[in-house]
Amino acid sequence: MERRKFLTAGGLGLAASAIATPAVAQSMPEVKWRLAASWPKSLDTLYGGCEYFCKRVAEITDNRFQIQPFAAGEIVPGLQVLDAVSNGTVEIGNTALYYYWGKNPAFTFGTSLPFGLNTRQHISWLLWGGGQDMLNDLLKEHNAISVPTGSTGAQMGGWFRKEIKTVDDLKGLKFRVGGFAGTIVAKLGGVPQQIAAGDIYPALEKGTIDAAEWVGPYDDEKLGFVKVAKYYYYPGWWEGTGQGHNIMNLDKWNALPKHYQAAISTASLDTFTWVTGKYDSVNPPALKRLLAAGAILKPFPQEVLEGCYGAAGEIYADLSKSNPHFAKMYASLSAYRSESLAWMQVAELSFDSFMMRMRTKT
Repeated sequence: MERRKFLTAGGLGLAASAIATPAVAQSMPEVKWRLAASWPKSLDTLYGGCEYFCKRVAEITDNRFQIQPFAAGEIVPGLQVLDAVSNGTVEIGNTALYYYWGKNPAFTFGTSLPFGLNTRQHISWLLWGGGQDMLNDLLKEHNAISVPTGSTGAQMGGWFRKEIKTVDDLKGLKFRVGGFAGTIVAKLGGVPQQIAAGDIYPALEKGTIDAAEWVGPYDDEKLGFVKVAKYYYYPGWWEGTGQGHNIMNLDKWNALPKHYQAAISTASLDTFTWVTGKYDSVNPPALKRLLAAGAILKPFPQEVLEGCYGAAGEIYADLSKSNPHFAKMYASLSAYRSESLAWMQVAELSFDSFMMRMRTKT
C-alpha cells in the first residue's frame, strides 16, 4: 500500500514537472536583438553604457534575452539610429533624440532643451513630470517607444580656434553643435554643422569647421580636439544635461513578454547611474590633463550667453505657435523648471557655493 502511494505521488510530481517545463519555456523564451548605437567604440562611457545595458538585460533574464550592441557605422551611421529602429532594421537603438530635431523640433526635449534643465531636473521631469509620456506620444509617429538611459551630465561649450568675445564673433562661424541648438546659433549668424563623433576631428583639423562641441573633458580628450583648437569654452548652454535614450521598434516591443519589457526598463535606469556616475568620476582629471596639454579654459562672455538666451526664447515662442508637440512639452518643462530652480537654489546651490568658498580658503 505504501509503495502504491509513493508511486502515485511520484507520478503526480512527474506529471506536474512535465506540465511546468513548457510553461517556463513559454514565459522565458530565447530572444535575440541587435542594438545600433550612435557612438563609436572609442567613447567607452557612451558606448560602454550600451555594453553595460546589454549585459544587465542578460543577467536579469538568466541569459534568455540577449541584445548585441553595434557601434556607429557597423549597421547604420550614428545619426540614422532612429530610422533603423523605426523601419525594423534593428530592434533597439541607443541615441540622443535631439539628433532627429529635423524630423520634429520637439525631439530636443528628449536630450536637452537649450537653457533648459540640469541632469537631476531633466530625469525628474521625464519620470515624474510627464516628459517621457509626451516623448513616447511623439515617437509613436515613428513606430518607436523609448526609455531614458545614460546621461553625460552638464556639457562643455566646445573647442574654438579663435576667442569668442561678443555675439558678433558667432557670425559666419562654422560650428559643429549637436541637435536643436544649431537653430539658435544660426539665428545669431553662425553656420551650425551636425557631424557624428568620429568625423568631427578631421573636419576641425582641415578647417571645414571653425569650432566643435562634443560632450566634456573625458570624451573630448579621447577625440583629440585640443590638438587643433585651443580655446575651451563653458558652459554648454545648449546641454545642461545630455540625456540618452534606448529606443525600441514599437512592434518588437509589444511582442516582448512583459517581464522582458521590465528588464529593458530596469537595465536602462541602471545604465543611467553607471554612465552619469562614470562621467562625474573621469571628467575632473581629464580636464586637468587637457589644461596641461595647452587648452585655454574660458567662460562664454555674459553678452554671448544673454544673446543666445534671447534668441532661444524667440524660437521657442514661434515653434509653440505651430508645433503642438513642442508647445505641450515646452509649457510642461518651463513650469517644472520654475519650481525646481527655486528648490535647487535653496539646497544645492547654497551648499555647492559654500563648499567652493571653503575649498579656496584651504
